Amino acid sequence: MGADFAQQIRDKAKELLQEGTVECVIGYETGSDGVSARPAFIYDPAAVDRLVFDNTCSHNLVKYLLDKKGKPTAVVVKGCDSRAVNLLLSEKQIERDQVFIIGVVCPGVVEWGWNKRSEQIQQRCNWCRQHTPVVYDFLVGEPVTEEPPADFADVAEMEAKTTEERAAFWREQAERCLRCYACRQACPGCYCIDCFAEELDPEWVGIRIAPEENLMWNTIRAFHLGGRCISCNECERVCPVNIPLSLLNRKLEQEVLSLFDYQAGMSDAALAPLITFKKDEKLGIG
Repeated sequence: MGADFAQQIRDKAKELLQEGTVECVIGYETGSDGVSARPAFIYDPAAVDRLVFDNTCSHNLVKYLLDKKGKPTAVVVKGCDSRAVNLLLSEKQIERDQVFIIGVVCPGVVEWGWNKRSEQIQQRCNWCRQHTPVVYDFLVGEPVTEEPPADFADVAEMEAKTTEERAAFWREQAERCLRCYACRQACPGCYCIDCFAEELDPEWVGIRIAPEENLMWNTIRAFHLGGRCISCNECERVCPVNIPLSLLNRKLEQEVLSLFDYQAGMSDAALAPLITFKKDEKLGIG
Protein backbone atom coordinates (compact mmCIF):
# COMPACT_ATOMS: atom_id res chain seq x y z
CA MET A 1 0.00 0.00 0.00
CA GLY A 2 1.28 3.50 0.76
CA ALA A 3 3.34 5.34 -1.83
CA ASP A 4 2.84 2.81 -4.63
CA PHE A 5 -0.95 2.85 -4.31
CA ALA A 6 -0.96 6.63 -4.10
CA GLN A 7 1.16 6.98 -7.25
CA GLN A 8 -1.11 4.68 -9.23
CA ILE A 9 -4.10 6.77 -8.15
CA ARG A 10 -2.30 10.01 -9.08
CA ASP A 11 -1.31 8.70 -12.51
CA LYS A 12 -4.85 7.58 -13.32
CA ALA A 13 -6.36 10.80 -11.97
CA LYS A 14 -3.99 12.89 -14.11
CA GLU A 15 -4.83 10.85 -17.19
CA LEU A 16 -8.59 11.19 -16.63
CA LEU A 17 -8.40 14.95 -16.09
CA GLN A 18 -6.03 15.64 -18.98
CA GLU A 19 -8.16 13.64 -21.42
CA GLY A 20 -11.35 15.32 -20.18
CA THR A 21 -12.90 11.99 -19.21
CA VAL A 22 -13.96 13.52 -15.88
CA GLU A 23 -14.31 17.00 -14.46
CA CYS A 24 -13.33 16.06 -10.93
CA VAL A 25 -11.51 13.29 -9.10
CA ILE A 26 -12.68 12.64 -5.54
CA GLY A 27 -9.94 11.05 -3.49
CA TYR A 28 -7.92 11.52 -0.32
CA GLU A 29 -5.28 14.03 0.68
CA THR A 30 -3.29 14.57 3.87
CA GLY A 31 -5.24 16.73 6.32
CA SER A 32 -4.06 19.93 7.93
CA ASP A 33 -2.79 17.95 10.92
CA GLY A 34 -0.23 16.32 8.65
CA VAL A 35 -1.21 12.85 9.88
CA SER A 36 -4.69 11.78 8.82
CA ALA A 37 -6.40 11.72 5.43
CA ARG A 38 -9.40 13.81 4.42
CA PRO A 39 -11.54 14.02 1.25
CA ALA A 40 -9.95 15.84 -1.69
CA PHE A 41 -11.58 17.24 -4.82
CA ILE A 42 -9.13 17.52 -7.71
CA TYR A 43 -10.09 19.52 -10.82
CA ASP A 44 -6.65 20.39 -12.19
CA PRO A 45 -4.21 17.74 -13.48
CA ALA A 46 -1.41 19.74 -11.89
CA ALA A 47 -2.94 19.12 -8.44
CA VAL A 48 -2.99 15.31 -8.49
CA ASP A 49 0.14 15.15 -6.33
CA ARG A 50 -2.13 16.04 -3.41
CA LEU A 51 -3.70 12.59 -3.62
CA VAL A 52 -2.67 9.97 -1.07
CA PHE A 53 -3.81 6.56 0.09
CA ASP A 54 -2.90 5.21 3.51
CA ASN A 55 -4.42 3.48 6.52
CA THR A 56 -6.28 6.62 7.66
CA CYS A 57 -8.42 6.80 4.51
CA SER A 58 -11.65 6.08 6.38
CA HIS A 59 -14.16 8.33 4.62
CA ASN A 60 -16.67 6.77 2.26
CA LEU A 61 -16.28 9.17 -0.66
CA VAL A 62 -19.26 7.78 -2.57
CA LYS A 63 -21.53 10.13 -0.59
CA TYR A 64 -20.08 13.05 -2.57
CA LEU A 65 -21.25 11.60 -5.88
CA LEU A 66 -24.74 12.74 -4.94
CA ASP A 67 -23.52 16.33 -5.32
CA LYS A 68 -21.98 15.62 -8.73
CA LYS A 69 -25.03 14.41 -10.65
CA GLY A 70 -24.75 15.12 -14.36
CA LYS A 71 -21.02 15.80 -14.10
CA PRO A 72 -18.49 13.11 -15.09
CA THR A 73 -16.62 12.32 -11.90
CA ALA A 74 -14.00 9.84 -10.75
CA VAL A 75 -14.05 8.51 -7.21
CA VAL A 76 -11.60 6.44 -5.16
CA VAL A 77 -13.34 3.56 -3.40
CA LYS A 78 -12.34 0.85 -0.97
CA GLY A 79 -14.14 -2.50 -1.01
CA CYS A 80 -16.93 -1.52 1.37
CA ASP A 81 -17.32 1.85 -0.37
CA SER A 82 -17.78 0.14 -3.74
CA ARG A 83 -20.96 -1.46 -2.46
CA ALA A 84 -22.32 2.05 -1.94
CA VAL A 85 -21.75 2.73 -5.64
CA ASN A 86 -23.90 -0.28 -6.52
CA LEU A 87 -26.53 0.83 -4.02
CA LEU A 88 -26.84 4.27 -5.61
CA LEU A 89 -26.82 2.77 -9.11
CA SER A 90 -29.60 0.32 -8.27
CA GLU A 91 -31.67 3.12 -6.75
CA LYS A 92 -31.14 5.36 -9.81
CA GLN A 93 -29.32 8.07 -7.87
CA ILE A 94 -26.25 8.14 -10.12
CA GLU A 95 -25.54 7.15 -13.73
CA ARG A 96 -22.88 4.53 -14.41
CA ASP A 97 -21.51 6.32 -17.49
CA GLN A 98 -20.98 9.46 -15.43
CA VAL A 99 -18.79 7.77 -12.81
CA PHE A 100 -15.25 6.44 -13.20
CA ILE A 101 -14.43 4.14 -10.29
CA ILE A 102 -10.85 3.86 -9.05
CA GLY A 103 -11.02 0.78 -6.84
CA VAL A 104 -8.41 0.11 -4.18
CA VAL A 105 -7.80 -3.30 -2.59
CA CYS A 106 -7.94 -2.25 1.04
CA PRO A 107 -6.15 -4.15 3.83
CA GLY A 108 -8.02 -2.13 6.46
CA VAL A 109 -7.91 1.29 8.08
CA VAL A 110 -6.79 2.17 11.59
CA GLU A 111 -8.25 4.17 14.44
CA TRP A 112 -7.16 7.78 14.19
CA GLY A 113 -7.98 11.26 15.41
CA TRP A 114 -6.70 14.77 15.07
CA ASN A 115 -2.91 14.72 14.87
CA LYS A 116 -2.66 11.06 15.84
CA ARG A 117 -3.07 7.59 14.46
CA SER A 118 -2.86 4.21 16.15
CA GLU A 119 -1.90 0.77 14.95
CA GLN A 120 -5.30 -0.62 15.98
CA ILE A 121 -7.41 -1.61 13.01
CA GLN A 122 -10.98 -0.34 13.02
CA GLN A 123 -13.61 -2.81 14.18
CA ARG A 124 -15.50 -2.61 10.89
CA CYS A 125 -12.39 -3.93 9.10
CA ASN A 126 -12.51 -7.06 11.25
CA TRP A 127 -16.07 -7.63 10.03
CA CYS A 128 -15.34 -6.70 6.43
CA ARG A 129 -15.36 -9.44 3.82
CA GLN A 130 -15.07 -7.11 0.85
CA HIS A 131 -11.46 -5.97 0.71
CA THR A 132 -11.55 -6.08 -3.11
CA PRO A 133 -14.08 -3.65 -4.64
CA VAL A 134 -17.09 -5.31 -6.23
CA VAL A 135 -17.19 -2.72 -9.03
CA TYR A 136 -14.38 -0.64 -10.55
CA ASP A 137 -12.99 0.71 -13.82
CA PHE A 138 -9.38 0.74 -12.65
CA LEU A 139 -8.04 -1.40 -9.83
CA VAL A 140 -5.13 -0.54 -7.55
CA GLY A 141 -3.66 -3.58 -5.80
CA GLU A 142 -4.03 -7.32 -6.30
CA PRO A 143 -7.47 -8.89 -5.68
CA VAL A 144 -7.63 -11.01 -2.54
CA THR A 145 -9.57 -14.14 -1.69
CA GLU A 146 -12.26 -13.30 0.85
CA GLU A 147 -12.96 -15.24 4.02
CA PRO A 148 -16.44 -16.65 4.83
CA PRO A 149 -19.13 -14.16 5.93
CA ALA A 150 -18.90 -12.72 9.43
CA ASP A 151 -20.73 -14.49 12.23
CA PHE A 152 -22.33 -11.37 13.74
CA ALA A 153 -20.82 -12.16 17.15
CA ASP A 154 -21.47 -8.60 18.33
CA VAL A 155 -25.17 -8.93 17.51
CA ALA A 156 -25.36 -12.31 19.23
CA GLU A 157 -23.79 -10.84 22.36
CA MET A 158 -26.45 -8.13 22.50
CA GLU A 159 -29.25 -10.61 21.82
CA ALA A 160 -28.04 -12.77 24.73
CA LYS A 161 -29.08 -9.99 27.12
CA THR A 162 -32.57 -9.87 28.58
CA THR A 163 -35.23 -7.61 27.10
CA GLU A 164 -34.88 -5.30 30.10
CA GLU A 165 -31.10 -5.11 29.70
CA ARG A 166 -31.36 -4.31 26.02
CA ALA A 167 -34.00 -1.65 26.67
CA ALA A 168 -31.83 -0.04 29.34
CA PHE A 169 -28.79 -0.12 27.05
CA TRP A 170 -30.52 1.60 24.13
CA ARG A 171 -32.21 4.13 26.38
CA GLU A 172 -28.78 5.11 27.71
CA GLN A 173 -27.54 5.53 24.13
CA ALA A 174 -30.59 7.64 23.26
CA GLU A 175 -30.00 9.88 26.25
CA ARG A 176 -26.56 10.74 24.85
CA CYS A 177 -27.71 11.41 21.28
CA LEU A 178 -27.35 15.07 20.29
CA ARG A 179 -29.53 14.82 17.18
CA CYS A 180 -26.69 16.42 15.24
CA TYR A 181 -27.52 14.14 12.28
CA ALA A 182 -23.84 13.54 11.54
CA CYS A 183 -24.72 9.86 10.93
CA ARG A 184 -27.24 10.88 8.28
CA GLN A 185 -24.87 13.31 6.60
CA ALA A 186 -22.09 10.72 6.31
CA CYS A 187 -24.31 7.86 5.08
CA PRO A 188 -24.43 7.27 1.30
CA GLY A 189 -27.84 5.65 1.74
CA CYS A 190 -29.34 8.79 3.28
CA TYR A 191 -30.10 11.04 0.34
CA CYS A 192 -33.77 12.01 0.77
CA ILE A 193 -34.42 15.66 -0.07
CA ASP A 194 -36.87 15.83 2.83
CA CYS A 195 -35.82 13.71 5.81
CA PHE A 196 -38.60 12.29 7.98
CA ALA A 197 -36.87 13.77 11.03
CA GLU A 198 -37.60 17.25 9.71
CA GLU A 199 -41.17 16.64 8.52
CA LEU A 200 -43.74 18.77 10.32
CA ASP A 201 -46.86 17.40 8.60
CA PRO A 202 -47.05 14.60 9.49
CA GLU A 203 -44.64 14.93 12.39
CA TRP A 204 -42.95 11.55 12.63
CA VAL A 205 -40.55 12.54 15.39
CA GLY A 206 -40.42 15.67 17.51
CA ILE A 207 -37.51 18.10 17.36
CA ARG A 208 -37.04 17.94 21.14
CA ILE A 209 -33.73 16.38 22.16
CA ALA A 210 -34.99 13.77 24.61
CA PRO A 211 -34.63 9.97 24.96
CA GLU A 212 -38.03 9.16 23.41
CA GLU A 213 -37.53 11.31 20.31
CA ASN A 214 -33.89 10.34 20.01
CA LEU A 215 -34.71 6.64 20.18
CA MET A 216 -37.41 7.09 17.54
CA TRP A 217 -34.95 8.91 15.27
CA ASN A 218 -32.29 6.24 15.50
CA THR A 219 -34.77 3.37 15.18
CA ILE A 220 -36.53 4.69 12.08
CA ARG A 221 -33.26 5.60 10.41
CA ALA A 222 -32.00 2.05 11.02
CA PHE A 223 -35.16 0.61 9.45
CA HIS A 224 -34.78 2.92 6.45
CA LEU A 225 -31.38 1.28 5.94
CA GLY A 226 -32.73 -2.26 6.35
CA GLY A 227 -31.37 -4.25 3.41
CA ARG A 228 -29.58 -1.11 2.18
CA CYS A 229 -26.71 -0.63 4.65
CA ILE A 230 -23.39 -1.50 3.02
CA SER A 231 -21.46 -1.75 6.33
CA CYS A 232 -19.03 1.11 5.76
CA ASN A 233 -19.83 2.12 9.36
CA GLU A 234 -19.29 5.81 8.62
CA CYS A 235 -22.31 6.64 10.79
CA GLU A 236 -20.69 5.22 13.90
CA ARG A 237 -17.29 6.68 13.07
CA VAL A 238 -18.62 10.24 12.87
CA CYS A 239 -20.93 10.03 15.90
CA PRO A 240 -19.58 12.58 18.40
CA VAL A 241 -20.93 10.65 21.40
CA ASN A 242 -19.87 7.17 20.21
CA ILE A 243 -23.28 5.53 19.92
CA PRO A 244 -22.75 1.95 18.59
CA LEU A 245 -24.98 2.42 15.55
CA SER A 246 -23.42 -0.61 13.89
CA LEU A 247 -25.31 -2.85 16.32
CA LEU A 248 -28.63 -1.64 14.90
CA ASN A 249 -27.46 -1.77 11.30
CA ARG A 250 -25.82 -5.16 11.61
CA LYS A 251 -28.87 -6.67 13.31
CA LEU A 252 -30.98 -5.70 10.30
CA GLU A 253 -28.22 -6.85 7.94
CA GLN A 254 -28.27 -10.24 9.66
CA GLU A 255 -32.07 -10.50 9.39
CA VAL A 256 -32.10 -9.60 5.69
CA LEU A 257 -29.26 -12.03 4.97
CA SER A 258 -31.09 -14.80 6.84
CA LEU A 259 -34.53 -14.17 5.33
CA PHE A 260 -33.63 -13.19 1.78
CA ASP A 261 -30.00 -14.29 1.29
CA TYR A 262 -29.27 -10.71 0.33
CA GLN A 263 -26.45 -8.26 1.05
CA ALA A 264 -26.70 -4.67 -0.08
CA GLY A 265 -24.46 -3.36 -2.83
CA MET A 266 -23.11 -6.63 -4.17
CA SER A 267 -24.77 -5.92 -7.53
CA ASP A 268 -26.14 -2.83 -9.24
CA ALA A 269 -29.09 -4.82 -10.57
CA ALA A 270 -30.62 -6.16 -7.36
CA LEU A 271 -33.05 -4.08 -5.32
CA ALA A 272 -33.22 -4.32 -1.56
CA PRO A 273 -35.99 -6.74 -0.50
CA LEU A 274 -37.71 -4.19 1.71
CA ILE A 275 -38.14 -1.61 -1.06
CA THR A 276 -39.66 -3.94 -3.65
CA PHE A 277 -43.35 -4.73 -4.09
CA LYS A 278 -45.19 -7.46 -5.97
CA LYS A 279 -48.95 -7.41 -6.44
CA ASP A 280 -49.19 -11.18 -6.10
CA GLU A 281 -46.87 -11.42 -3.10
CA LYS A 282 -48.21 -13.60 -0.29
CA LEU A 283 -47.57 -11.99 3.08
CA GLY A 284 -48.70 -15.01 5.10
CA ILE A 285 -51.05 -13.07 7.34
CA GLY A 286 -54.82 -13.16 7.69
